[in-house]
Amino acid sequence: MTQDEMKRNAARAAIAFIPENSIVGVGTGSTVNHFIDALADNKHLIKGAVSSSEQSTARLKALGIPVLDLNHVTSFNVYVDGADEINPQRHMIKGGGAALTREKIVAAVADTFICIVDSTKQVPVLGQFPLPVEVIPMAAAYVSRELVKLGGTPFLREGVITDNGNVIIDVKGLSITDPLTLEQNINNIVGVVTNGIFAHRSADIVLVGTASGTQTLR
Repeated sequence: MTQDEMKRNAARAAIAFIPENSIVGVGTGSTVNHFIDALADNKHLIKGAVSSSEQSTARLKALGIPVLDLNHVTSFNVYVDGADEINPQRHMIKGGGAALTREKIVAAVADTFICIVDSTKQVPVLGQFPLPVEVIPMAAAYVSRELVKLGGTPFLREGVITDNGNVIIDVKGLSITDPLTLEQNINNIVGVVTNGIFAHRSADIVLVGTASGTQTLR
């Protein structure tokens, strides 16, 4: 079974967790694209979606799924998104697609966060995947210096501007043994919008696509 097939299986498994007549939070990325495709087959059962990126919004609309403004939604049941890494405590690194800020906002509103991944994304300790940090452009150099003090090696992601008009700094060389503390410490740096550690809002349910089927972790 290919990695893409494992992603597709995890994405399809998430459909079973979507209540009828509900609003669905939708993340961003290759695994989520499979979820959007599966959601399109069931769009008559939902009211619409809240999207975490312009990319996902375009895909949802192209498939006839209404996209709602989060400011007009007080709450919704389920948010479905992928991850670049996830540890046994269901803490994640996200932001490989540069949508981390909107993903974190949508996740904060959802009652339940379902993470869909293939088994290659499971790690014992976060940090092998470079940690994305969304930064106000004028603060990029200052933030990079502060990230060095935290033990990382920061690199500006060239040619990338987020949906919010900001830049992404990817931080290599971190071994994130205390995700909760590091998430807060990086967010406290002036000029940082947010970083890609999802520990304070971790996944409630993880659906892992493997060669032998899809596992459900809670």
